[in-house]
Amino acid sequence: MTRLGVNIDHVATVRNARGSFHPDPFTIAKHVTKCGAHSVTIHLREDRRHIKDADVVKICKDKKIITNLEISLNENIINIALKNRPNFICIVPEKRKEVTTEGGLNLIKNKKKIKTIISLFNKKNIRTSLFVNPTLKDIKIAKELNVNCVELHTGKISNLVKENKNYKNEYLKIKRCSELGVKLGIEVHAGHGLDYKTTSILSKIKEITEFNIGHFIIGESLTNGLKKTIKAFKKITNK
Repeated sequence: MTRLGVNIDHVATVRNARGSFHPDPFTIAKHVTKCGAHSVTIHLREDRRHIKDADVVKICKDKKIITNLEISLNENIINIALKNRPNFICIVPEKRKEVTTEGGLNLIKNKKKIKTIISLFNKKNIRTSLFVNPTLKDIKIAKELNVNCVELHTGKISNLVKENKNYKNEYLKIKRCSELGVKLGIEVHAGHGLDYKTTSILSKIKEITEFNIGHFIIGESLTNGLKKTIKAFKKITNK
């Protein structure tokens, strides 16, 4: 069964717009789990623009919520993650001024640092993933780093699909990377910019065992509700 992870960062975005306590990411994390999501993704950014430290503590503490914590290479963020022991970690690149994550990690530039971080989480038996661009080179480096999983950045194919442009080459890149990842013993996930259509296209790649989707699910739930939206995505990813 292909898993579905739901990113709830934008629940915190709505809360923070008023500087209040509602909507509460912890409450939504529990609700998303009850609605059938396999896991809940939260990204503790260095500038704390959405998820806050207190959110991480509360969500990770509730062991009924399978938590996937996205983190940068920042030492302070890494220590917070180690202290709160989420079920999963996904290491992502982070630029202070970006609106959303713009691409995969630079594995060559940060190879030594990433390897050390992965080792820390492996010792804690926390599943660790690297957010990477869909290139065969990155998959091979990920293997060298002894990571459990990779999450392929699907932003480019998502944009091509939305703009009704030819996405065949990007699809083939993702397919080849998925096949190589599985061959090398790495679990393959996909995420970023996904909606119903792009997820349906990528669900044909059976090597992808997990989709992580946030912005579209939160936006779609404003009209259709979280339960109905999550159910629709689970139907797409497991058809």
